[in-house]
Amino acid sequence: MTITRADILAELGLTPQWVRRVPPIAPANPARVVVPSITVDPMVAPAMCSEPSAAAATGVEPAIAPATRTETAPVSLQRVDVDAAPRAARIAALTWTDFAADVDACNACGLCRTRRRSVPGAGDTSAEWMFVGEAPGAEEDARGEPFVGQAGRLLDNMLGAMGMARDRNVYIANVLKCRPPDNRPPAASEAAACRPYLARQIALLRPKIIVALGKSAAALLLGTDATIGSLRGRVHAYGGFPLIVTYHPAYLLRTPTDKAKVWEDLLLARRTVNAAADGDPGGVQSVA
Repeated sequence: MTITRADILAELGLTPQWVRRVPPIAPANPARVVVPSITVDPMVAPAMCSEPSAAAATGVEPAIAPATRTETAPVSLQRVDVDAAPRAARIAALTWTDFAADVDACNACGLCRTRRRSVPGAGDTSAEWMFVGEAPGAEEDARGEPFVGQAGRLLDNMLGAMGMARDRNVYIANVLKCRPPDNRPPAASEAAACRPYLARQIALLRPKIIVALGKSAAALLLGTDATIGSLRGRVHAYGGFPLIVTYHPAYLLRTPTDKAKVWEDLLLARRTVNAAADGDPGGVQSVA
């Protein structure tokens, strides 16, 4: 009678094992083959586990156990989180004297490599009114000043109708201090990198009123994707300061019929400032 290897294994209480082929090595116990385990870098484990292997497709279990996936973030992301606190603390201590230079030296996001000039802000640093847009455009990027194009000239006309000017009781800034390429919408990471600068400008200025120009600026300030029509006509708040939402001057260039609505918003802003001077909080309805 011929005795096979399977008969021997069955007699010993063992079952056949599938193992990866390796160069023949004489094991200490001929009846048992030990396959050393292999440790896989968890950072490359997803790539290894992304597609089923040929062995899995045939129903044969591999000898090497798949690596355990971890939730550990890449080192580079961890360093960004660690560096954010000291950066925010430094910005929170800036004065008007060194504010613009600090913005110009900022490299917290990729916009520092695509901009021509940074656009920190401009105007009266003791102003009661603060106007905030989304981001600089092409002309602002070239000159380093906010709202200097055709939309900026319309804003100047709006201010003049209120008896104000950009260098008289008015300070103008953007959420982003650098122009996104091709005037694309700001990325969330870019807005987050610039947020400490805007917070410091508001803290230094302590305006009586903030006017958000356009839906994008309102969304970034209030953290909402609500329509500008639903945000108008109410007094919101940002960091404890009253905030009014109105249309962007660039929108008015395309839709001049809505200029009357902007005039209503500016009158609401003026009533809010006057009410605060009289000791009335102005009926703030939402807080960011």
